[in-house]
Amino acid sequence: MRTRPSAILLAAALAAASACSASEVPAAGGTDKITYLTSFNTFGRDAYAYVALEKGYFSESRLDVTINPGSATVEVLKLVASGRADFGVGDFTATVITAAKEKLPVTTVAMVHQKSLSAIVTLADRRISKPADLVGKRIGDQPGSTNQVMFPIYAKAAGIDPAKVEFVPAAPPALPQLLVSGQVDGIGQFVVGTPLIEKAAQGRKVSALPYGDLLPDLYGNALVTSKDLPARNPDLVKRFRAALLKGLQYSIDHPEETGEILRKHQPTQDPVVAAAEVTLMGPAVRPAGGPIGSVDELRVQKTIQLLTEANAIPEGSIATKDIVAGS
Repeated sequence: MRTRPSAILLAAALAAASACSASEVPAAGGTDKITYLTSFNTFGRDAYAYVALEKGYFSESRLDVTINPGSATVEVLKLVASGRADFGVGDFTATVITAAKEKLPVTTVAMVHQKSLSAIVTLADRRISKPADLVGKRIGDQPGSTNQVMFPIYAKAAGIDPAKVEFVPAAPPALPQLLVSGQVDGIGQFVVGTPLIEKAAQGRKVSALPYGDLLPDLYGNALVTSKDLPARNPDLVKRFRAALLKGLQYSIDHPEETGEILRKHQPTQDPVVAAAEVTLMGPAVRPAGGPIGSVDELRVQKTIQLLTEANAIPEGSIATKDIVAGS
């Protein structure tokens, strides 16, 4: 496996591949129908896809995109792998674990977040201020969610036994109320989800234990597609990736407008809460010394090594080229 220390600019790799696969590119003026899955419902953290739709970035790229709400990484990966969705977003670490264990034919073509946003979110009055305080506690979360899949890795880094923390299965919309009502001690959430929890808590202080504090090399969400699509139709991947990342850039630059766009497409969403999520997400989206969406191959290798050492994946079960297109 060849190692490059600098960031992999996937757009350039895909553009180069495009020249070799001209027969796969639609005729001029043709429009491709695309099904896209958000990472987790239709919260503010995923609003950038609706921004790309609203601003015409998809249509400018000859794409007719249908956005459907995803229900956590593992489900998104399975739908993409089976061809029931063309693209989706899932946590990169959970993607590596799932692809290695289940041999799902998926790959990543961009990084949405340059650091992990996964966290255990709780209320300050539960007195959970450090990882050791999680022992013996009940954590509500969607089965197969990023937070649950990654928790053993976080627990090892924190020096606690993951078996001593109970995960209670619950649907995403029910999580805030489960926490507020005291049925669970914490919930799996992205750090950016704290404004939503604060709204549900009605003045009670919210706190979080971010996984990224102990695992700084881990990426957050990644744009995923089927394993063969980047080679089979690189032009399509290039166009979709560019349009979505353009929406992501606009979103973090204009969080309040993004909140309003989300409400237009998803009327049940609170634009103020969505804007707060997008604002919190901004620093994690902007890479240091590279374009938005870029991937550093060395960090990917570190992630694979970390997961192997933590016994989260079998040794030799996956390599960078198996999970990052163009590497």
